[in-house]
Amino acid sequence: MADLQQGDQQSSRRAMERKTIEKNRRIHMKNLCSQLNSLLPNNNNPRGEPLSRVDQIDGAINYIKNLETKVKIAEKHRESLRERKRSRSGCSSSSETRKVEVHEMGSLLRITLVCDYEDQFILREIIRMLNEDNIEVKTLHSSLTSATSSLHVLNAEIQQSYNLGTSVLIERLKIFVNGHG
Repeated sequence: MADLQQGDQQSSRRAMERKTIEKNRRIHMKNLCSQLNSLLPNNNNPRGEPLSRVDQIDGAINYIKNLETKVKIAEKHRESLRERKRSRSGCSSSSETRKVEVHEMGSLLRITLVCDYEDQFILREIIRMLNEDNIEVKTLHSSLTSATSSLHVLNAEIQQSYNLGTSVLIERLKIFVNGHG
């Protein structure tokens, strides 16, 4: 009789443990659904009534599918813009249109840069490099050479305190311009 009573207590304990585990699982799922619903825009329910869990999950599925479609459309649009840019410039890489020439005339430097219009950061970086080396930019002339590229002619004066040597500077400029792409 004692064994029977002890067995009933153990099965009763196991049943209570299963109930507790299931209750905790339901609470966890409810919290996850609430968290998911809070991430969705509030336009899912036009009447303002609380949605059932099934409706909330359906709304989340539809919202995610809609976002996936928008991402695919945006990627296609971006790729078509890239293709259009490539066909207009007539080349597959903007580094092919970059070119720098440096001419030294005594204490003066003439730097000629040809680059895509979208690569204007290269000109700013060249000016920064010159300023770092204490080379003063005297004049800068820029013009568009086509719908997608620019020509820049920069005249600079090398200060007497400059001791790195212009050949080092010229090599740094060429590596910088041709090394981007």
